[in-house]
Amino acid sequence: MRSRLQSVQRALRMNSKSMKTQVLDAKSNPQAGTQLGGRIIRDGGLVVFPTETVYGLGANGLSEEAVLRIFEVKGRPQDNPLILHVCRKSDVRELWDTVPGKAQLLMDVFWPGPLTLVHRKTDLVPDIVTAGLFTVALRMPKNKTARALIKAAGVPVAAPSANISGRPSPTTAQHVVEDLGGKIPLILDGGPCEVGIESTVLLLGSPPVLLRPGAVTKEMLEAVIGQIELHKSLLKPLCETTQAASPGMKYTHYAPKAKVIVVKGSPKRMAGRVLELYAMFGASGKTCVILCSSQSEPFFKGKEYAILGNRDEPQTLNANLFSALREYGEKADVLLCEGISAEGAGLAFMNRLLRAAGYLCLDADK
Repeated sequence: MRSRLQSVQRALRMNSKSMKTQVLDAKSNPQAGTQLGGRIIRDGGLVVFPTETVYGLGANGLSEEAVLRIFEVKGRPQDNPLILHVCRKSDVRELWDTVPGKAQLLMDVFWPGPLTLVHRKTDLVPDIVTAGLFTVALRMPKNKTARALIKAAGVPVAAPSANISGRPSPTTAQHVVEDLGGKIPLILDGGPCEVGIESTVLLLGSPPVLLRPGAVTKEMLEAVIGQIELHKSLLKPLCETTQAASPGMKYTHYAPKAKVIVVKGSPKRMAGRVLELYAMFGASGKTCVILCSSQSEPFFKGKEYAILGNRDEPQTLNANLFSALREYGEKADVLLCEGISAEGAGLAFMNRLLRAAGYLCLDADK
């Protein structure tokens, strides 16, 4: 595998000098874009496409060499598994060794949509996709452009987020251009992503285990299949020696250029601690931006701040988080971020925010 990776790396270095990235509007002429993208993927190339969660960097998921290109372009560690995207529920029968009853129930309710299911793979799936694990993660996206691209490609599409590894995930085509422009042949621009954070990932087992929270919450899953467990890494780092069972579990993710600090606690105390930090960093010559909920805005009048959404509706915070980390991470030295309750959709918000902060979180109530 190492020799193949080295040959792919050499080819990419040679091609990157002259590669031009084409951006096509997937809404005005969807068929032309998806047909071209399908041909590129069949030929072993990479295509960026929109989903309802974030933009994905897609390749032929059954080709080891094509998948190696994903890791090289992103700078992604190869022990970080990928998700295979399908366009029909029936496609899972070629990629999983069985289809558990609970998986069928969840697919019937949540597919197409922002839910990824992990189960034992067949020999059709290359080990590089799964980081050597005996399980593979599958998802059927809701976004019509994504499904049309997969159908045109005629293969499952391996696709992590279309960003440089460790950076905030892209929720617009412009974010992709900033990170990967000149490294890939085609970006399908489908406009801003609706959900704004990556899919929920559930490991099917007894009991099922939530590996990554997302728009499909623990409560929503349990309403369909009964009790599930939360993986211990959701709100704290996974040991570096532990093998990741899902994307986004092990490495620093979503980090902007600015330093990120999370402050949680009762609203008034949280705001007081944020203002103390704002003044402290300002006195040392550093610029700060506060990322907060609409409810906390009155505390920060006269300061540099941005509203992410309503903390009682965490999905609004999720939709704007990555864009805010990118935008204000370029403008400020420090981002001071309001933490919220890790319940419902708030679990996904805190999971992404804590990873962006490298788990630097202050509790204002203590």
